[in-house]
Amino acid sequence: MFNRESLILEQYPFEVRQVSKGRGSLLCDTDQGLKILKEYKGTEGRAEFLHCLLEFLKERGDGQVDCVVRTKEGAAIAKDTDGTAYMVRDWYEGRECDARNREDIRRAIGQLAGIHNILRAFPYEIPSYLQVRGDTLLLENERHARELKKIRNYVSSRKKKNGFEMGFLKSFAMFYGEAQRIIELQRQELADAGQERGEQGIYGICHGDYNQHNVLFSRPGIAALNFEKASYDVQVGDLGNFMRKILEKHNWDVGLGTEMLQAYRDVRPLSGQEEKQLYIRLAFPEKFWKIANHYYNANKAWVCGRNLEKLEKFICQNEDREKFLRLMGQDVV
Repeated sequence: MFNRESLILEQYPFEVRQVSKGRGSLLCDTDQGLKILKEYKGTEGRAEFLHCLLEFLKERGDGQVDCVVRTKEGAAIAKDTDGTAYMVRDWYEGRECDARNREDIRRAIGQLAGIHNILRAFPYEIPSYLQVRGDTLLLENERHARELKKIRNYVSSRKKKNGFEMGFLKSFAMFYGEAQRIIELQRQELADAGQERGEQGIYGICHGDYNQHNVLFSRPGIAALNFEKASYDVQVGDLGNFMRKILEKHNWDVGLGTEMLQAYRDVRPLSGQEEKQLYIRLAFPEKFWKIANHYYNANKAWVCGRNLEKLEKFICQNEDREKFLRLMGQDVV
């Protein structure tokens, strides 16, 4: 493995002093700073776009990003003899955002809002394959609701039910009803706003996977990493994904949720439509679907106690979750 990747590194205009193995990657100490080498599964066109995007962010931002390093030949990716593609990016020393530390969380959200502000001014054409359709989330949520109903029918047909299945059936009506309510809100939102992105003003380039693992606190500042899933979509989708994951760890603490929203608004004020889009993303019971879907696709002969634990935790958190959503939805629903 190291021999293969050393051949790849020879294609780059830096001298490698030392390498250490990470999870699916090599961290390289070079005469041009830290670099990371990972296998790349996207297209060359996407790699070129990512290079352009990150260079723009680097020039305009006050933080750090993992810019794509070009080869000696000027390519955004390098290939080995069997055609496997690799990408080298800048890297940084630091610690991940601590999902239990409120100050870390606020700073990470402020950084996200700043990134969104900068990316709204990105001057280059967005490739069509990176543009997410206006009804994509609605179609996804409709599919999830159908899958929940399918799982309910399957569980109901089982003669001998385990603890997870009984808990799922008991809570199904509440969460399925919640899913249907949000889907109807999405349909109405699309009907009211139309699907012309430029007129809505809620679309822009999104990170695509902004979470605590992709935010590093280093001595020079905050580094935002791993933009491989970047797309042109509703930008508050990044905020919604980050908030949901953090709030699940904090039992949907209303105070923390309010602080997170304010940390974003302090840097980038949200329009009424963006507030509604954020509410939709937080209010759909995605965690309930995810737990049920994992159960349904697993081996039914082996009952995973972890599924029941996750279901019971989600149900236990729901009162606080609903409290936060009611507070958030007062002005948008």
